[in-house]
Amino acid sequence: MGPGRATASRRPARRATAVRTTAAGAVSAALIAGTLIGLAPAAQAAASVRFVDITGDGGTVLKGNVVTPAGADAARRYPLIVLPTSWSLPQVEYLAQAQELANSGYIVLSYNVRGFWQSGGQIDVAGPADVADASKVIDWALANTDADPQHIGMAGVSYGAGISLLAAAHDKRIKAVGALSGWADLIASIYSGRTQHVEAAALLDGSATLTGRESPEVRQIFDDFYASNLAKEQDMIAWGAKRSAATYADQLNKNGAAVFMANAWGDSIFPANQYADFYGKLTVPKRLELRPGDHATAELSGLLGLPNDVWTDTERWFDHYLKGTDNGVDREQPVRLKSRTGGDYEGYPDWKSVGATRRRLALAGSTTIHANVDSGADGGVVLLSGLLDQVAQLPPVASIPLLPRRWAAVWQSERYGSAQQVRGTATLHTTLTPTAESGTLVAYLYDVGPLGLGKLVSHAPYTWHGRTPGKAFDVNLDLFSTAYDVPAGHRLALVIDTVDPLYTEHNPSGAQLTFSSPVDDPSYVSVPLREQ
Repeated sequence: MGPGRATASRRPARRATAVRTTAAGAVSAALIAGTLIGLAPAAQAAASVRFVDITGDGGTVLKGNVVTPAGADAARRYPLIVLPTSWSLPQVEYLAQAQELANSGYIVLSYNVRGFWQSGGQIDVAGPADVADASKVIDWALANTDADPQHIGMAGVSYGAGISLLAAAHDKRIKAVGALSGWADLIASIYSGRTQHVEAAALLDGSATLTGRESPEVRQIFDDFYASNLAKEQDMIAWGAKRSAATYADQLNKNGAAVFMANAWGDSIFPANQYADFYGKLTVPKRLELRPGDHATAELSGLLGLPNDVWTDTERWFDHYLKGTDNGVDREQPVRLKSRTGGDYEGYPDWKSVGATRRRLALAGSTTIHANVDSGADGGVVLLSGLLDQVAQLPPVASIPLLPRRWAAVWQSERYGSAQQVRGTATLHTTLTPTAESGTLVAYLYDVGPLGLGKLVSHAPYTWHGRTPGKAFDVNLDLFSTAYDVPAGHRLALVIDTVDPLYTEHNPSGAQLTFSSPVDDPSYVSVPLREQ
């Protein structure tokens, strides 16, 4: 997490409060559902379940549960899988999956991370105490169960994924990781483009207030984030780096744990870009899966005990790297994608091969827009928009012809004669001349049909500070990675405006932005396409 500019603090603070209120209701429903889905499968479980207290770092008591294979023989050892809970969810979260794993011969230990629900301590946001807790939980399992110390895995959804990656970088005993809908870079997740992802942060903050106990340090981080306190920016970036597996990539590679990562294209808390970047830094056995959905929605049916691709592949990963099962997972293409517009899974040898070719959309001419008004183009609603895209292929939409050009700059391609299979990370390059030293823009890439209705393909925010008013500078911005098929006969459109409810904006009242395309440095959007 990180800040922006103090002058923009009033609007975001009010918006954050409203989102926190909404988040509390949403999370309450999720918690009830999580409890029910965990307990229902357990009632039918052949495996045994016992609830335990574990002494974590500094004596903090962590509440957990152990699921043991039916008829477990104390004379033998079983591979161990440790599951730290997601942010704000109770320890029964994983019981359905824990039973599945126990039925396959694993001892499974799930625990509520510190600061949440009945576990003691205060929320550390995957800090040193949480990492130390993970090792303490492993210690407890080795002392109190028939777990095999040579075959230990760790996995989780969201918060549990982030903690699992960090733990594997700090504890050599962890041989395999399943990181589902998590983060590897906290700053790139909720402060990308030097812009506060305020709806995402408010959701996390609000749910933590509802179900846990924030430490004074974490409370101050959130407060500085909302206040756009530039004086604290570097401190908060350092705080986030300490809680990012990307910081410890070399340690993780040295320890050698096999890493399985899965995320959704529309994840509105931890965008796919930061996972893909981290994947490229790993030299251990690794696999990256990206599919339609929003934050943790791709894994949800598995938590209900229903068939689920993500959890199936996670178990296959553990079967191979903890049990030594020859199931072929190590010989498959390690990058697996599914387009948001349908079709089968696609396999690639690495992330660089995903967008094998690129096509440029020229952003010609000079265009000036006024700031401080939402043009109608936006990135959607946190947690909801990606879910709608997943289940109904209904991304956020905008009527491109009706977007007010006073507040939105619009460029369109010609109609394409064949389908354009967008894969990977589109990049924006333009020349910007602002009238103020600070500001924010949001770039959107749309699939535009014959009637002018645009479906959102990708977007990303961008903020600057300390620029000379009236002096041009280059903007280079990666849009969030995606996989989307633009039908034949459609266009691509690039839209830029200055306000989006997902983000804090830093445009002073009355500011204007001028986009130009110099002859010696033309502006464009570079769109990655699947090789035909």
